[in-house]
Amino acid sequence: MNHDAYPDSYIRGILNTVKTIAMVGISPKENRPSFFVFKYLLERGYRMVPVNPGHAGKEILGQRVYAKLSDIPEPIDMVDIFRASAFVMPIVQEALTLKPKPQVIWMQLTVRDDAAAALAEAGGIKVVMNRCPKIEYGRLSSEISWMGINSRTLSSKRAQNYGTGFQRMGLNPIDNSRKT
Repeated sequence: MNHDAYPDSYIRGILNTVKTIAMVGISPKENRPSFFVFKYLLERGYRMVPVNPGHAGKEILGQRVYAKLSDIPEPIDMVDIFRASAFVMPIVQEALTLKPKPQVIWMQLTVRDDAAAALAEAGGIKVVMNRCPKIEYGRLSSEISWMGINSRTLSSKRAQNYGTGFQRMGLNPIDNSRKT
């Protein structure tokens, strides 16, 4: 796998498949990027499991915090690493000991460890490095361009109404040809 560029289908496939995400390195501070990402994914319907040894036993956004991956009493689909690159290898090594193993190791923006990625892939785990699932979800679901950001288009037209109330986009593109 080329970890310098990922096809949208690869990222979309991951985000459509995983249901339970363990975030290693979550901060309980509301102004930290890990908190934003955790809250965003939780609001999108993912089961989020916070992992931070300094806050084990407490709660973040109503979710119990665990000290390490092996303390989590349920299967994990994805491990989202919010730690510096120097700390990735031990996290991947622990993830490989889990039964069942997670499907995905995701390293946040600026986090990259090619040796850990190779180890995870050799163990049958998909890997994403130097990407943020919040940003990728927003980009692939058109939530970002829906709000006028990064759409490369200026328009006075209102966004298409997909229903009533507050709108949340999904990851699958909308097929307008099937509307009556």
